[in-house]
Formats: sequence, structure tokens, C-alpha cells
Amino acid sequence: MTTPLTQSTGRRKTATARVRLVPGNGAVIVNGKELRAYVTSVSQRGHLTEPLKVVELDEVYDVYATVDGGGTAGQADAIRLGLARAIIELHPEHRAALKKEGMLTRDARKKESKKYGLKKARKAPQYSKR
Repeated sequence: MTTPLTQSTGRRKTATARVRLVPGNGAVIVNGKELRAYVTSVSQRGHLTEPLKVVELDEVYDVYATVDGGGTAGQADAIRLGLARAIIELHPEHRAALKKEGMLTRDARKKESKKYGLKKARKAPQYSKR
């Protein structure tokens, strides 16, 4: 890997991704593996690379991402946000297009914490009248 042009961070649930953009031909490497090997779901692969396709830079840059924590969906969303932020750093003129598609907004939804006296966050034990 050559020196990255830019590096940015994306987060979703408990997943954190560091995304680096390097001049290249469109390869996406996640945690040292090819995108197809790391993300098995076709819809998640498309969702992850969407920022590059929206601004038509998918054949211009190689993406190197390091992601940890969370599950596959959270990791894919974290990489997507980091990728959109990295594109904005290099090409500020694409901010409006990415913002319109909702790619610059961090999805802040997390798992709700468990409450005492309950089985889960909101599920109560079965009520017995007698």
C-alpha cells in the first residue's frame, strides 16, 4: 500500500472503521482481505461502495479499510460513512451530492441497555395474577 491521500473514520453501533483512499483502479481491501471475501452479502457490498458510485470515482481510488467491533451490517455502515468523509476531504465539491443521499449522517442508533427487574431492555417477566 502506498501513502494514503486521506484517512477518515466512520462509526456505527459499536463498529469503528478507519478508511484510507489511495490512487488506484477501484480495489476495496477490508482488514487485509478482498471485499468479496470479507463482506459476503451482495447488498452490503453495494451499500458499502455507494459513496464512490454516487460521485463516479469508483475506478479512480483504491480503498483500504480497517474495521473492528460490531457485526457485519454495522461494519459495512461504518466503512460507508468513513468513505464518504474521505471523499469530502479530497473533493469538497461532492459534499452536496453525498449529503443529499444521506451518506454524511452518522446513524446514532445503538442497542438499548437492559433495565433491572426486566429480562431485556423492555421485556418484562410474565405477569401472574394468582
